[in-house]
Amino acid sequence: MKAEVSPAFWQGKKVFLTGHTGFKGSWLALWLQSMGAKVKGFALEAPTQPALFNEAKVAMGVESEIGDIRNLNAITESMKAFDPEILIHMAAQPLVRLSYREPVETYATNVMGSVHVLEAARQCPNLRAIVNVTTDKCYENREWEWGYRENEPMGGHDPYSNSKGCSELVTAAYRSSFFNSPDTAALASARAGNVIGGGDWAEDRLIPDILRAFENRQPVVIRNPLATRPWQHVLEPLSGYLVLAEHLYCKGNTFAQGWNFGPSDEDVQPVQWILDHMVERWGQGASWRLDTSPQPHEAQLLKLDISKARAKLKWLPRWSLAQALDSIVDWHQAWLAGADIQQKTLNQINQYQSH
Repeated sequence: MKAEVSPAFWQGKKVFLTGHTGFKGSWLALWLQSMGAKVKGFALEAPTQPALFNEAKVAMGVESEIGDIRNLNAITESMKAFDPEILIHMAAQPLVRLSYREPVETYATNVMGSVHVLEAARQCPNLRAIVNVTTDKCYENREWEWGYRENEPMGGHDPYSNSKGCSELVTAAYRSSFFNSPDTAALASARAGNVIGGGDWAEDRLIPDILRAFENRQPVVIRNPLATRPWQHVLEPLSGYLVLAEHLYCKGNTFAQGWNFGPSDEDVQPVQWILDHMVERWGQGASWRLDTSPQPHEAQLLKLDISKARAKLKWLPRWSLAQALDSIVDWHQAWLAGADIQQKTLNQINQYQSH
């Protein structure tokens, strides 16, 4: 029995979503809208140009506020005014390589930003469920072959990964100190793998870099073809967050823990596998070559163990990596052809839910 995201549960729910202008946040905002949730988003301006938030007209169906989670008063006033039942915190500085260039900003956003969001949540009397979205990179990476479980030590080599480990520790402290009784919200954290999907234009991310090169009819230049990551379509972890939030709302602190949402083991593949699949799927003479210049440290091997989510939430990934990559090429070629991108994105959400 697979866990289903329940449109009936989300119908009419008041959901406060930080980071709604980002890539993952835009997909989630559209999904929540499509199920009839009342969504208020709080985030910086869309981080790229173009951006899924604009291309899919996400703001049409949400109450959208542009603001900075580093400002405690702004996030508190925004959340209190909306009075949500469910909070999903996704606003973050999400890039490893940028964190080397901007470590202070990365910690300010990912650590103190999380503190501010949870402080604001304490002011909301009708809040029942909180999901803080962190990352698979919050674990102390030992470069071993098996997946990290939720009880492994937090760590992180680079400022991004480390800041997300800190955000996990903040979450645990707030859960123990403030969200620990039946009359407070149930607080969980969610750790997802390397998320891919249509509408991602970030710098220094594999799929956007591949698509930019394909568009320009240039070979993709790759730093690390043997790096292995838990790749997953964006809808996979989003479905996990939604299932988790429903469990927190309905069953409280039983589910107030850390949770991994990653792909099946067979979809933990090296960069080269993805390149070869996308080159073939795109056609039109697409190709790739190796970048031989020196690079900052990035983990070679990273896997998540999803046994707990499978056993306790009945959550499982639905799309294979090949299906995820095919859907991205399909989405991006539709965008290049001038298709209705909001409708295209909603169609892929429907395809995923009916799979």
